[in-house]
Amino acid sequence: MHDKNETPPMNENKFISFTISGQTFCVDIMAVREIRGWAKPTPIPHSPSYVCGVINLRGTVLPIVDLGARLGMPSTDPTPSNVTIVVQIGDQLIGLVVEAVSDTLSLKDSILQPTPEIASETSKAFFKSLVALEGNMIRVIDLTTLAPAAQMSAAA
Repeated sequence: MHDKNETPPMNENKFISFTISGQTFCVDIMAVREIRGWAKPTPIPHSPSYVCGVINLRGTVLPIVDLGARLGMPSTDPTPSNVTIVVQIGDQLIGLVVEAVSDTLSLKDSILQPTPEIASETSKAFFKSLVALEGNMIRVIDLTTLAPAAQMSAAA
């Protein structure tokens, strides 16, 4: 039986999932502009340790971020098998270095769970939600927390 006060079905969101250090993460597919093979970036002096450098993407200077290092995990030692996910965060394009892109996921709002209260404030800031799917715990990354420029404009 259906309750008359039952809420209508939740929206379905699409995500791109990928791995870092054997763990699964995902980002909103609407923020992904392209997925590229690894290209060695030009280092930028005095940049944060998680910034690998910049590359020329069809005339645009694209900062490349080691997503593992940005999330407080071990730094990725990029190889030709690594992938760069180009995402749009506000007005800024950023390349995120990951081990591999896994899948496209369609997830209903109802299975997206909040980050537990016992997580550190830093963890809660980076992750919008968690999803238990097929024996995996997948973290949904809040892209606005990744880029320093994006953080400052979000705080304004």
